[in-house]
Amino acid sequence: MWKALIDGMEPLSDSALAAFASGPRASGGLSEQAYRAIREAIQEGWLAPGQRVLELELCAWLKMSRTPVREALRRLQSDGMLVHAAGGGLSVAQHDLRAVAELYDVRESLEGTAAALAARNGDVTEVHILEAMLDSHRRLPDDPKVHARENALFHEHIYRAARNRFLLKSLQDLHDAVALLGRTTFAAPGRIREAWSEHEAIVAAIRRHDSTEAEALARAHVRRGYQLRLAAIAETTQAGPQTRMEQRLRLP
Repeated sequence: MWKALIDGMEPLSDSALAAFASGPRASGGLSEQAYRAIREAIQEGWLAPGQRVLELELCAWLKMSRTPVREALRRLQSDGMLVHAAGGGLSVAQHDLRAVAELYDVRESLEGTAAALAARNGDVTEVHILEAMLDSHRRLPDDPKVHARENALFHEHIYRAARNRFLLKSLQDLHDAVALLGRTTFAAPGRIREAWSEHEAIVAAIRRHDSTEAEALARAHVRRGYQLRLAAIAETTQAGPQTRMEQRLRLP
């Protein structure tokens, strides 16, 4: 299946590789570029949970030698995004429905705590930054991938406004697990506008220093994401493996 996917995908263009190289951790060179490209392939569902990943075929896709790709695979395994596959090699880690429920339970608690602490500890500058982010999100194109990326930055700013280094680290680690769940819930019809309204309400509570309301709104925000995640899982399951394969073959 992976060979068919690779055969159906064009090798990454020089401009695409340059985009990966220009990221915040670009100093790692080719290994960093490979890491970010493979990580995005997992996050976007191009590499599906449970799917085997083969070093040589990744090299062909990335137009790189085996050394940087091997280093990237080791990092992804350390992150928990890749695991040892039965019979040898590596595959994309996958969560069953129970694990998904457990993940969202923890996420709801941590996100709620982060919002409450941000309401308690955030200063005027941090609130203004959140408001500016909301304003910029309103003008973004209706592209789920773009909104997912900006959403991550928005939530990270709330984590930093909470001013708790241990909470920040826990939430950042949790996001690696969320990445294994497949494509963003922003792809659900109406979710982009709905999430913006939820974010707006959370920021308003933080601005008022209402920690109780901020926590309640953040928890509701995560619970809504969980509902959409379950719907997406059900849809993917009903689509069947052939449809999922055809969808991946159409991806750039």
